[in-house]
Amino acid sequence: MHPDTLPAAAGARPSPSRQAADPAPVRPDWSLARDAFGRLLLVRPGQPDTPVTPVRGFPFTAPDEGIALVGAQGPELAWIERLDRLPAETRRLLDEELAQREFRPEILRIRHASTWATPSHWDVDTDRGPTRLTLKAEEDIRRLPASSLLIVDAHGVQFLVRDTAALDKASRRILDHFL
Repeated sequence: MHPDTLPAAAGARPSPSRQAADPAPVRPDWSLARDAFGRLLLVRPGQPDTPVTPVRGFPFTAPDEGIALVGAQGPELAWIERLDRLPAETRRLLDEELAQREFRPEILRIRHASTWATPSHWDVDTDRGPTRLTLKAEEDIRRLPASSLLIVDAHGVQFLVRDTAALDKASRRILDHFL
């Protein structure tokens, strides 16, 4: 087995690295396919095909590193060190599946906040278009590494601010009232 695809019993997870990607793809001893119902299957020689769900180990700090393939009852069946080292078809299937599971719009601009206290209604522009969110409490804004924020609205939708310094001055001023 290649070190970039470890089975569940291999032990502790490495922290995400920021090294340059190795251009040579890894050929794991398993593959992915879809069944007639569109479910993602883990295909391993000599074993029955198993429905799996990909789960990011580091969804904000290293979204393309550390992906677990989890079975229906919760066991981790495979660990993928880096997505960019997988064969193109395997990567495509994983990207499709992750995109279906994850809805995390990125806030590009904060146009208006109804009040400087919570609850507050915000009109924002996201990478998915304009929307309105309700911030229930200041604790619903979580700081992430590298000046990123995760904002959870009253409906549980997670909004990402990738880089607070990249926001326009008016957006940063509104955010400062809540941080």
